[in-house]
Amino acid sequence: MILSRRALVRMLASVPAAGMLNACAAADESKETRPPETQESPAGMADLSGDSSPDPQPGLPTLGGRQFWGDVHYRQGFRIQQNVFSRHFRLLDASDRRYASGTREVCLQTLNQVIAAKNLPPDGGHVVVCLHGIGRSSKSMTPVMRELRQGPFNTVPFDYPGIRATLADCAGYLTQMLESLPAAEKISFVVHSMGGLVVRRMLQDRPDPRYHRLVMLGTPNLGAELAGMLKNLFLFRAVYGPAGQDLVPGEGSVIAGLPTPAFQFGIIAGGKGDDNGFNRFIPGDDDGTVTVASTRLPGATDFLRIPRLHSFLMADPTALQAIRCFLESGRFFPDRDPQPVV
Repeated sequence: MILSRRALVRMLASVPAAGMLNACAAADESKETRPPETQESPAGMADLSGDSSPDPQPGLPTLGGRQFWGDVHYRQGFRIQQNVFSRHFRLLDASDRRYASGTREVCLQTLNQVIAAKNLPPDGGHVVVCLHGIGRSSKSMTPVMRELRQGPFNTVPFDYPGIRATLADCAGYLTQMLESLPAAEKISFVVHSMGGLVVRRMLQDRPDPRYHRLVMLGTPNLGAELAGMLKNLFLFRAVYGPAGQDLVPGEGSVIAGLPTPAFQFGIIAGGKGDDNGFNRFIPGDDDGTVTVASTRLPGATDFLRIPRLHSFLMADPTALQAIRCFLESGRFFPDRDPQPVV
């Protein structure tokens, strides 16, 4: 299908409504309006010199800025993040209150003081890392984490600057965060959209025998057709940044070189179950953003299609039950034979 430039612009304009890489949701999840590195340190936050009290106290909550930061360390809800522009670090608690800001060493020192003061144990057991899609944040994975907390799982949210860094950069943040989980006995992943590609890119550099299972929700494993159509448009490049270019399909693309997980993984795709899908601009069945065909990575041990738009896959009741079942048993339903992708 050949589209005119005007049609491509119209398509891009309609993308947020359909759920394409949802920049509108990013605006809702990230209220920060100025670069966070220019903000004044809130009262009560650890001093940059590292001379903080034995029992550090939090400052005021941050304004968000989730598209500027990547997690590099995790401990019981506390996260050390690095700014994608200034490269400095901050330590946040689960409520996004800052405990320290400056160098990584200062943040680690403060975190160790918090661990001692609050007697925080290491994150062990079956850890499930939840990754959001491009333009979103870990808050979009809240329904998944809420569902998994009812089972024997230790959920870990992961934030990365999806529209401000390359796929390799995002995978680098994930690699660092995983290194902070030495007590985890098993590590699984639940991912939405680009989050699945971040995990696959990470596997190039950090294999680990503890990796157990992976559930992908709307991940364009074979490349996003819309990204291929829009890649040269200024508006697309400005909004979705380097990672948007990494989503382009085709031989020789970044996605074509990603490894297939060597452990069990299942795929959940959105679609209407016909040849039209939700978006008339892309061929075949789709969730408004990603085609069903592009999600089907050979090697998957189970596959499920549900009639949901891309941005709402993470909150679908059927998907939530299937995710939990797969993490427990390696299949989406106990009473249905798995449907592997071959």
